[in-house]
Amino acid sequence: MVSSETCFVKMRANEKIVQLERLAELLNERRKSGKKIVHCHGVFDLLHIGHIRHYEQAKQLGDLLVVTLTGDQYVNKGPNRPAFPQDLRAEAIAALSCVDYVAINTWPTATQTIRLLKPDFYVKGSDYKNRAEDITGRIDDEEAAIKEVGGRIAFTDDIHFSSSSLINTHFSHFSDEQAEYLENFKGRHRARELFEWLEQARDLKVLIVGETIIDDYHYCEAIGKSGKEPVLVARYIAAEQFAGGVLAIANHVASFCQKVGVVSFVGLQDSRLEFIKEKLKPNVTPHFLYYENGPTIIKRRFVENYLLQKLFEVYFLDPEGCQAEEEAALCEQLSELLPHYDLVIAGDYGHGMLTPRAIQKLCDEAKFLSVNTQSNAGNKGYHTISVYPRADYVCLANHELAMDLRSRRADVETLILDVAKRLQCRQVTVTRGKYGITTYDSKTGFAKSPAFTQQVTDRIGSGDAVLSITSLLAYLGASPEITAFLGNVAGAEAVRTVGHRSFIERVPFYKHIEALLK
Repeated sequence: MVSSETCFVKMRANEKIVQLERLAELLNERRKSGKKIVHCHGVFDLLHIGHIRHYEQAKQLGDLLVVTLTGDQYVNKGPNRPAFPQDLRAEAIAALSCVDYVAINTWPTATQTIRLLKPDFYVKGSDYKNRAEDITGRIDDEEAAIKEVGGRIAFTDDIHFSSSSLINTHFSHFSDEQAEYLENFKGRHRARELFEWLEQARDLKVLIVGETIIDDYHYCEAIGKSGKEPVLVARYIAAEQFAGGVLAIANHVASFCQKVGVVSFVGLQDSRLEFIKEKLKPNVTPHFLYYENGPTIIKRRFVENYLLQKLFEVYFLDPEGCQAEEEAALCEQLSELLPHYDLVIAGDYGHGMLTPRAIQKLCDEAKFLSVNTQSNAGNKGYHTISVYPRADYVCLANHELAMDLRSRRADVETLILDVAKRLQCRQVTVTRGKYGITTYDSKTGFAKSPAFTQQVTDRIGSGDAVLSITSLLAYLGASPEITAFLGNVAGAEAVRTVGHRSFIERVPFYKHIEALLK
């Protein structure tokens, strides 16, 4: 056995780091000479003695030890992770004498990697022995893969440390306020408790009602001022479309609930229906109606490519919204569907789909109604939460709530108490950007949670993510402290991606929670 004292040696570590495909070729050659191959896989963000003991024990099972690393883009442990980029993580592991080869994985999980490398043993740490504690469920898939290639799974059992815990304690990117909050929160709550709240949502039937929006990003490079007019000139680079509006809310919710429905409008002109259906998750059932005289709503943003700064925006929509016949069709559809759903989320973007008559139907017939009335350039000044006579749960941005009360100076708690009383809702959540989230419950009072991210790629869609997760928690009766915390985790996930390029997924979301609370 190689001792810990001799494991770090001077050697050409970079020679051990190879591309995954090349590693498969090398192992095939070594296998022909009778060598037994042992495979370890993980993030290994902060190399520590627990990892070294794990590698040493694994090496005893065979002749060659190969370690594959989760690539940076697939590390789902929250903001500012990985703490060390993949190249540095690979270099650190390659410096260990007990490791023969290192490769960076090209897939999000090890399952396909196992099939490619065909090791004799696939080795995990002792924390994976209890399958019930594996929130990803991947250990079963990995065991199936290793058996498929004729190998065996094995577990090491030695000193245990958590990279996430060490990073949170000694290399934290959090401010003093954030660190203190997290320390206090994890003294009262465990990750498993939060998972259990979200698991309760699995059998909920959730209906999302509101506008379908295609977010159309046109990336460009600013090249200077026009020679003839005071106009910025940019060079077109590329375009990308995202499923936004209620489509995004539905996809977020569908990660946690098995049955999700959507009621929305698309245009007879330029419907984009094939694109929309392609982007919806399989467990989302759409119920689309049609605007006779307008397109599916498109919000085209021109974005400076280098810093992802938005230059300007163009709306493609019919400003009149629903006409009388369209309104009648919507109300008929709602009458048919509302009795079959436990929770209704109104994603009301204020572009005329949800008329006073449709709103009244939601308020009268939804078993549990969650509402967000978004303030944007197309409705600012006349679309606020007051258009709803009641709701069971309200989720708004601070400026949207302030506009409703016509107050620039009222503190957030005053604003929340006012809307909770007027709409007779038990719970209200207000997002406050870099200041985090405040959630109110009429029975237990206020809870505040600071924002968890310092990395903001794009704020578009962050409110949709918070609304999606917190609506489920409000329906289930979670405390405002839990709702605020998980709402902030959802917001932190959303601002890390461009537009709606990705949606909240159950396993990465759980891993983010787990990493924060270690």
